[in-house]
Amino acid sequence: MTENPSSTAAASEASLRPRTGLTAAMFFLLLTGLVVVFLMELTLGSVRVPLMDVLGILFGETPERASWHQIIWEFRMPRALAAICGGAALGACGLLLQTLLRNPLAGPWVLGVLDGAAVGVAFIIFSTSAIGIASLGPFRVIGDTSLAVGAMIGSSLMLLLVGAIARRVSTITLLIAGIMMAAIAKSLLSLLIHFVDEAEVRVIVNWLDGSFDGVTWDQLTILVPVVVVGSLAALLLVKPLNALLLGERYAASLGLSVDRARFLCLGLTAVLTGAVTAFCGPISFLGLAVPHLCRGLFNTSDHRILMPAVLMLGGMLALVADLVIHMPWGRAVLHLNTVTSMIGAPVVLWLVLHRRHLRSLEI
Repeated sequence: MTENPSSTAAASEASLRPRTGLTAAMFFLLLTGLVVVFLMELTLGSVRVPLMDVLGILFGETPERASWHQIIWEFRMPRALAAICGGAALGACGLLLQTLLRNPLAGPWVLGVLDGAAVGVAFIIFSTSAIGIASLGPFRVIGDTSLAVGAMIGSSLMLLLVGAIARRVSTITLLIAGIMMAAIAKSLLSLLIHFVDEAEVRVIVNWLDGSFDGVTWDQLTILVPVVVVGSLAALLLVKPLNALLLGERYAASLGLSVDRARFLCLGLTAVLTGAVTAFCGPISFLGLAVPHLCRGLFNTSDHRILMPAVLMLGGMLALVADLVIHMPWGRAVLHLNTVTSMIGAPVVLWLVLHRRHLRSLEI
């Protein structure tokens, strides 16, 4: 049965009408939650630092114990900033892909974009090892910038394949193709790992688990500007994204250059995904779950509301996941992707159970 384009556009336009009711209150709650979880991230852990001492350290005061200053500024603060940047970037990327591809199950992890970025990083490491550069350590020798560039190239190539396939197949077929491309990327990754030194293999395997630990201040000088600029660019794309919800033909009739909008969305996704993956590893599910959680919280598909919402909620959920794994659990060790899967997997199940026909992004 063929849908009437005018009725589809009318329904989409209705979903784009601003709902002023609780929107401001929801944004206030999101911002408050982000600040609270950020302070908890600095306060809680294997060593508990009192909140007042944390605030004093942030404002330059001398804490009761000198070690607390080191714990906050050398370990917890870089980790917290990396989590905020990583969660915000992946949330924005998920929203961009779901709208551009009109696919409610699209996301950097689902479509293999993270695996493409991981292959790019592994290729840089393999190339460095092959030409005889000394041990990787925690990736410092080969340079943080080269890792970010390699990840961006890998994610860009994967997104080009996704974009080419998306125009020729249905939603379900695209998901299957994404799974297959991710499998190919994982195979290439395993092949590259086979040819590097054993010490480097351990570093790569630990990095593949995904973690905000170990992100240095030097790496943050790359990650933070990329995410800030990328987030601002995503906010500037809200009008084209709203137009794309009405359908490409309808958007073109409104004067939107669909090809240019597609290029900007895919390019921005590649840059953000690559930067986060280079320094934090491939992090699953956040890019898929965060946009849907925001649609549920705000009951809208208006990107003027959703884009800032996914940036805040993505950062907050990444902080929550990192806080959980760094709680004093005794001998148990949790991995970041274990916690993000607990957040994202129920969202996927909900989508499958409540959206039997995943033909397009029907908000």
